[in-house]
Amino acid sequence: MQSSTVSDFHSAKLNKKLNFVLTFHVETIKVQLPLHSYISPCLRQLFFNPCPFFSWTKETHKKMGFLLPSLFLFLFVLFSHQTKAEDLDLFGNATTTSRKLAGRCNWFNGKWVYDASYPLYDPSTCPFIDPQFNCQKYGRPDSLYQKYRWQPFSCSLPRFNALDFVEKYKGKKIMFVGDSLSLNQFNSLACMIHSWVPKTRTTFTKNSALSTVTFQDYNLQLFLYRTAYLVDLDHEQVGRVLKIDTIKSGDAWRGMDVLVFNTWHWWTHTGNAQPWDYIQERNKLYKDMNRFILFYKGLTTWARWVNINVNPSQTKVFFLGISPVHYEGRDWNEPTRSCKSETQPFFGLKYPAGTPMAWVIVKKVLSRIKKPVYFLDVTTLSQYRKDAHPEGYSGVMATDCSHWCLPGLPDTWNVLLHAALFG
Repeated sequence: MQSSTVSDFHSAKLNKKLNFVLTFHVETIKVQLPLHSYISPCLRQLFFNPCPFFSWTKETHKKMGFLLPSLFLFLFVLFSHQTKAEDLDLFGNATTTSRKLAGRCNWFNGKWVYDASYPLYDPSTCPFIDPQFNCQKYGRPDSLYQKYRWQPFSCSLPRFNALDFVEKYKGKKIMFVGDSLSLNQFNSLACMIHSWVPKTRTTFTKNSALSTVTFQDYNLQLFLYRTAYLVDLDHEQVGRVLKIDTIKSGDAWRGMDVLVFNTWHWWTHTGNAQPWDYIQERNKLYKDMNRFILFYKGLTTWARWVNINVNPSQTKVFFLGISPVHYEGRDWNEPTRSCKSETQPFFGLKYPAGTPMAWVIVKKVLSRIKKPVYFLDVTTLSQYRKDAHPEGYSGVMATDCSHWCLPGLPDTWNVLLHAALFG
């Protein structure tokens, strides 16, 4: 294996390419655009003063020339925070996935409304809530965040009915695959079902990366497979290696009736919070890589796994959209605040932070996948919920503006999953 080091992306090389129309190929996509017309002062500063988060390896730069920088520049410029998600159609059906899921109604375009009938369950009676999500147990003084229901603009979501759910999915297996946001959603669905059938016999087991809740009277099994990146993370002689082109754990995902995938949060971690020492691709080691390109490569490997291993007649596949964080109030035009002490959603028409770059990458990968994968496009509706995090009321983290209280937002993710399965 060869090890590469990080080098700067020199502004002179970029300047040389800004004054003409740039044409390049990314896999089968041909892109031609007057690049100079899109360059903003912010973007110039990004490339003229690169930091480790936006960096290229010497070997990659030597072998790939301008391709990888061009790919990132293309993605970054065209899909900046100022770009409206609804306007994107550069990748064929990229904008239609969630609309197809919702039929004639876009379930993901709407607003949060107060609903006195919420929450969907009592957290004190659900045995499946992880301590980091059990905000009421750990002293959160308000409960208004539990009372909001997602209301699409042009229709209404079907109400969650766990009796229908357990009858239709009797003897079935549903697996959530991903990081702690998948745990959040897994706990939520278990509680939503349990509240309707509280007297049914249940079992909970945990073995390494795999957790299982079984509703025995219906032989319905909910699984959680914990994997932060979906691709492999192995311990080797050189250290911890993130292998972005292999998935060995996929054998555990086979035989499911429903698969719900999620990944993103860990791809941004650096320093002591980063759980790998090297990146491996095609038997070469890299000390670092631009994180958006890294995410794109890893997600493309996952898409290849789906294409090869999923039989759509037996398994329905979902991908959960990017779950936002609310550590910085500037994202909703209150720069001195964070999620701490927030008690109401953002009620504006457009979330100021705009569309996350990771969302764009997910849409691109999903638009090119051959097997049916239904996109639960929860990013925007979740961005509005600055009030719904554990904050300091968690049994695990001192300040948590990335996960979600239960009952709370992940219940809506599962209402949308339920609607997609039965709507």
